Formats: sequence, structure tokens, C-alpha cells
Amino acid sequence: MSFTALIGLFISSILINNYIFSRFLGICPFLGLSEKSSTAVGMGCAVTFVMTVSTAVTWCIYHFVLVPSGLEYLKTIAFILVIAALVQFIEMFLRRYVPSLYSALGIYLPLITTNCAILGSALLCIQNEYEFIPSVVFSFGSALGFTLAIVLFSFVRERVALAETPKCFRGTPIALVTAGLIAMAFSGFSSIKLPF
Repeated sequence: MSFTALIGLFISSILINNYIFSRFLGICPFLGLSEKSSTAVGMGCAVTFVMTVSTAVTWCIYHFVLVPSGLEYLKTIAFILVIAALVQFIEMFLRRYVPSLYSALGIYLPLITTNCAILGSALLCIQNEYEFIPSVVFSFGSALGFTLAIVLFSFVRERVALAETPKCFRGTPIALVTAGLIAMAFSGFSSIKLPF
């Protein structure tokens, strides 16, 4: 894959095929951790690390262990084990070195293991038959797209929390309406044809 094609893949994974607003993957942490921008940034960084590293590791496991052994059907189980190990590493690191972020992320940190966006990234790279470098570029771009979505949404939610909202729309209803409006705005990127 050429350098310009990698740039196109990177841009499209952030904006055009955004995991939150186009593929609707990873909605649980998106809604649960977007009330404060500081928490959203922390979750975005954790997801970026786990998604990029897990996609690289799972690509290697798939192509160098599962395919030669004829065990391709075990890819989902193997990928979940790799993701779980990386999340445990992040959890131990945050608990030791950034305890405030660890407590702010709360239950959502171990839930990164079951975040369908991370598993989806690994599986999409295999399904689309990307080579190693395009897989890493795609997963890193997808993780940045996830981070962009959750941080952007946290800014909007902080602003909406200060507004006078009708009683029936307070809390989750206004969050869902806002997410829908942002998703509609992001759908405009789908008409962009990249020249790469």
C-alpha cells in the first residue's frame, strides 16, 4: 500500500468511518464517560493505546500462529485474550501512576476489554485483508476517531448541562438527541471521495 493510500486510510478511519458516528461501535463508554472532558480524554488515550497495540499483536497472532496451524476459527477468542491482557496492563499502570484518572474511569476501564470497537478494529483488519502497516494505521486512526468523538461529545454535554433543558429531556434523552445530531453532521463526511 502506497504512502498516499495510507494517508487516505488514516483520514477515512477518523472521519468517514468513525466508529461511534458511522459504525456505532463503542457506544457504552461514549455515553457513560462523556460527561466531563477530562475523563473523556483519559478514556480516549486508554482506548487509543489498547486498540493500536492489540490490533498489531492480534494481526501477528492471526498470521503467524492461527493461519499456519489451521486455527483461524479461534481468532475471536485469541483476540479477546490479547485485549484483556492489555487492559489489565493499563489498569495496573493507571492505578499505580494516575490514581485520579483510574478512579474517574471506574467500571468503564475494565469494560474496555468488552468494547466492541477494539475487537471490531482487530476483526476488520483481518476481514479487509490489510497488511501489518495498514492494520496499525487503520487501528490508530480509528482510535483517534473514537477519541475525537468522545471528547467532542463531552464538550457538548458540558455545555448542555449549563443550559436550561426541559424536564423531560434532562439527562440521557438530551444526550441521545445530541449524539444523533452530531452523527448526522459526521454523515456529511461519507460523501467525501479522497483522491488517494
